[in-house]
Amino acid sequence: MKLDIHHPAPIPNSYRAARVASLFNIVDDADFRLSIDAPFDARPWQIGLIKGPSGTGKTSIARAAFGGVDAVQTWPDSPLIEAIAPEGEFNAITTALASVGLGSVPSWLRPFKHLSNGEQFRASMARLLCERPALAVMDEFTSTIDRRVARIGAAAFAKSWRRGPGQFVAVTCHEDVTDWLQPDWVIDTQTGAFRWRRLRRAPVIAMDIHQTDGSFWSAFEPHHYLKLPRMVAANYYVGCVDGEPVAHVCFSTRPGMKEARACRLVIMPEWQGAGLGLRFLNEVCALWRRGINRYAKPMPTLFHTSHPGLAEALRRDPKWAQISAELCGASKLRSAQSLRAAAIRKGETENLSTGGFGGHFRAVQGFRYVEE
Repeated sequence: MKLDIHHPAPIPNSYRAARVASLFNIVDDADFRLSIDAPFDARPWQIGLIKGPSGTGKTSIARAAFGGVDAVQTWPDSPLIEAIAPEGEFNAITTALASVGLGSVPSWLRPFKHLSNGEQFRASMARLLCERPALAVMDEFTSTIDRRVARIGAAAFAKSWRRGPGQFVAVTCHEDVTDWLQPDWVIDTQTGAFRWRRLRRAPVIAMDIHQTDGSFWSAFEPHHYLKLPRMVAANYYVGCVDGEPVAHVCFSTRPGMKEARACRLVIMPEWQGAGLGLRFLNEVCALWRRGINRYAKPMPTLFHTSHPGLAEALRRDPKWAQISAELCGASKLRSAQSLRAAAIRKGETENLSTGGFGGHFRAVQGFRYVEE
């Protein structure tokens, strides 16, 4: 396909225009012209990238090649989980949100306008994954967000987009997303070149894992999908990228010390979607499986979660086997009676609590690290 862009701009007969043309030796006109050979039909593709500095014709190329660029999405004032694909399946929506790195559950309950720029970008990507148009063209891709969020978000979206049908074209002035988005082809409007690319692995993110105390939990706790205190008598692990804490998990032993239990897995929001969480958890589970713990005893690890995206990821990983699934919590009445009896045994006779835990409608799914 031959793409010829021509935006006529004749020099008007005015003092200022004539003076500028004279000063900078512009003759006849200030037209914009760009011509690119783009053989889109030569190979099958799913993701394309049009990049170049501002003013080099990126949007014009997108319009000429694909008939336009997508308008800004309009969002209702309802929570994000209600606004995305209202007629769609719940699990598909939560999976899309988690797969693009928007795994912070409190954000799912906020309207789009109350999200940060990075969260809005990821929400738009999740909506695109759920709607799955045959062709989507997004202008100013990642232009309004932090560059680290942009790179991680581009990689997360590309990985999810390639799991289904459809073609996606990103239009951006930022060079840094190329290796993370891994497009099948690239148009560079600065050089006027089109080239096919071979798919490669996204850049490697090196993480250092440290065993530490519970002092890091306060930084990670606001991003956990449940409000929970610190684990008692637990071993804490923190994953760092370039010295920055980005991942957190706790390990403790079950009665009899035959199994370990992992909890409080948190990945900082700007790093979600890059696959760091599961690799981090697997690495620490492997240490416990080999007896590299303070007990010097090999133990398999159990992990429970009600986060639908994390549960789906664990089911896909051959290192994990699902062992349980409960739709509702335990009896709240039995819990209240147990707490009351325990207080009486301690000699407490006044202001005895009548509340208990349980009875909630929350599907808790259990997994065991089997390390095939």
